[in-house]
Amino acid sequence: MSFATVYPLYIKKVERKGRTKSEVDRIIFWLTGYDEGALQKLIDDGTDFEQFFTGAPQINPNASKITGVICGHRVEEIEDKIVQRVRYLDKLIDELAKGKALEKILRS
Repeated sequence: MSFATVYPLYIKKVERKGRTKSEVDRIIFWLTGYDEGALQKLIDDGTDFEQFFTGAPQINPNASKITGVICGHRVEEIEDKIVQRVRYLDKLIDELAKGKALEKILRS
């Protein structure tokens, strides 16, 4: 699945709840280590989720603190690392859409 296809859906989801694209980007930067230019290139190139996460500069060491259920699965119990990271991102976006403070979302 293409990250570039899902990214605008993340933005639409949070904007409906009064949050912003910049907050989505900040979550992505925190989780993956990408910056704005690198993120835009990945979107322009139609990068899939596997490439998106395997090419990430650095998965945040606090990502393991992301817990809970997303799509019926506990994120901390998912064995496939790529799937787990996709679900981490989904969970963070859901927390943003639900109004949680960005500092808490970023496990700071």
